Amino acid sequence: MDEQLVVGFDLDMTLIDTVPGFAATLEVLGSELGVELPITELTGNLGPPLDLLLEPHLPAAQVPAAIARFREIYPGTAVAPTPATAGAAEALAAVRRHGGRTLLVTGKFTPNARLHVEHLGLDVDVVEGEVWGGAKGEVLRRHGAHLYVGDHVHDVEGAQAAGVPSVSVLTGGCTTGQLRAAGTDVVLDDLSGFPAWLDDFVLQARLERLEASLRAHDRVLVAFSGGADSAFLLAAAVRALGPDRVGAATAYSSSLPLSERDPARAFAESLGVRVLTPQTHEMDREGYRANAGDRCAFCKSELLEVLGPLAAAEGYAVVATGTNADDARAGFRPGIAAAADRGAVTPLLDAGITKEQVRAASRSWGLPTWDKPAAACLSSRVAYGIEITPSRLARVERAEADLRAALEAAGHAVRDVRVRDLGETARVEVDRDLVDAVAHHLDVVRAAGFEAAEVDPLGFRSGSMNALLPDPERWR
Repeated sequence: MDEQLVVGFDLDMTLIDTVPGFAATLEVLGSELGVELPITELTGNLGPPLDLLLEPHLPAAQVPAAIARFREIYPGTAVAPTPATAGAAEALAAVRRHGGRTLLVTGKFTPNARLHVEHLGLDVDVVEGEVWGGAKGEVLRRHGAHLYVGDHVHDVEGAQAAGVPSVSVLTGGCTTGQLRAAGTDVVLDDLSGFPAWLDDFVLQARLERLEASLRAHDRVLVAFSGGADSAFLLAAAVRALGPDRVGAATAYSSSLPLSERDPARAFAESLGVRVLTPQTHEMDREGYRANAGDRCAFCKSELLEVLGPLAAAEGYAVVATGTNADDARAGFRPGIAAAADRGAVTPLLDAGITKEQVRAASRSWGLPTWDKPAAACLSSRVAYGIEITPSRLARVERAEADLRAALEAAGHAVRDVRVRDLGETARVEVDRDLVDAVAHHLDVVRAAGFEAAEVDPLGFRSGSMNALLPDPERWR
C-alpha cells in the first residue's frame, strides 16, 4: 500500500445505532399520515433506501411526499437519541493512526447524515449520501478507498463493485450466513474488533510491498547492526531472496557496543546468510568527532563508503539499511540523507513499515529480536559539542553494563538503560519504574570514570540529547 490509506464506512447500524431515532421519526410520520406503520419490522431492516421501506405500507403516490416529510421531521426527532455503535470512535481513530482518511458512504439523506456526524463528533473526512448497494462502488472508487465497512449484504455489493475488501459487522439485521453468502471478506461482531483487524490488514499489505521491493534486487547486502529493525530487514530479505542471495554486514568500530557483536553474528548465522564484519573508522572524520547536530551524517557516510565498495566486490547489487517509516517522520535524522546520497536503499521506509509494525511482524515470524530494546550507537549518549573519543565511548559502555548488572543483581527487571555523557557528569536514564531504584546504584556509574552522576526523573527517552541542541531545527 504505497498511497494514503482510505477506508469507507457505512452509517446506519455500522457507525450509528439508528433504531431509536428512526423509530421516533416513524411514529411521528405515521401519526401525521394516519397510518399505523410496523415500526419493529421497519427498524429491523435498516439499510435500504427509505422508499423501499415505505412502499409496502403506503400507496405509491404518497411515498415521495412521505419521504420528504420524514426528512423534515428527522433532525428534531432522530439525531439526539441516536448513539454511536460500540467501537465506532475507535475504528475511525485506527484509520487515523495509520495516517489514513475516512469516507462515509451511506444511503441516508446527506444533510441528515452530516447531522449525525456533527452531533456525535465522528471523525470522517467526506460524507457521500443517498447511494445504495452497488452504486456505492463508484463513490468508493472515486475516492480511492482500499476497503468498505458495513453491516448489510448490499454494503457487500458496494465493496465488490469497487473491487475492494468488504468488512461486515453484525450490528445490523444481517446474519453471518447472509453476509458470507453475499461474499463478504470479513465478519466482525462489531467495530470493537476493527482496529486490530486493520492493523493486520495494513501490515500484510506493507509486507507484500516489502517483499516485492526486495525481489527487485538480485542480491542484497544488509547493513546489520543487530537491532530490531535491521534484524527484521535481514529476515525479510532471506524470505524474499533466499539466504544465498543475502549478506549481513556488521561494521565493527568503537561506536558499536562489544556486547552487540556476538548476538548479531549468531542471529545472522541462524538465517544462513554470509556475515561480513568490516572495520569502519568514523572516528577519523573530524565532523564525527566534533559531535555537532550532524554527527550521524558523518557516521553514515563512513558506513556506506565502506559497505558500498564491499558490496560491489562481493557481488551484491545494493546496500540496504533498516531505516523505518517512523525514522523518516521523526524529523531529526541527518544520517538518512547521507546514506541515500551514497546509494543505500531503505526497503522498510519505502514500504511504509513503522517501528511498531517491525516488532509485530518480527513476533509473528518468531524472531528473537521482536522485543529487543532500542540500541542506538554509543556516540548518541554524548552531549552535542563534546568531542567523541574512543575512551569516552568505552566509559559510557562500561557504565551502562555495570549499572544494568547492579540493578539486575538487586532483583530489578531492566529494559532500557542510558548513561548520557554530559562532560564529567553522567545523567542516567532508565525505565520509568526504576527511576527511584537507580539512585541507590549511581556509585557504579561514578566508578566507571565519571566525577558525578545524576538520575533523569523523566526516565528513558529515545533522542533526549537532541533537546540539548541550541538550534535543533538547523539539523532537521
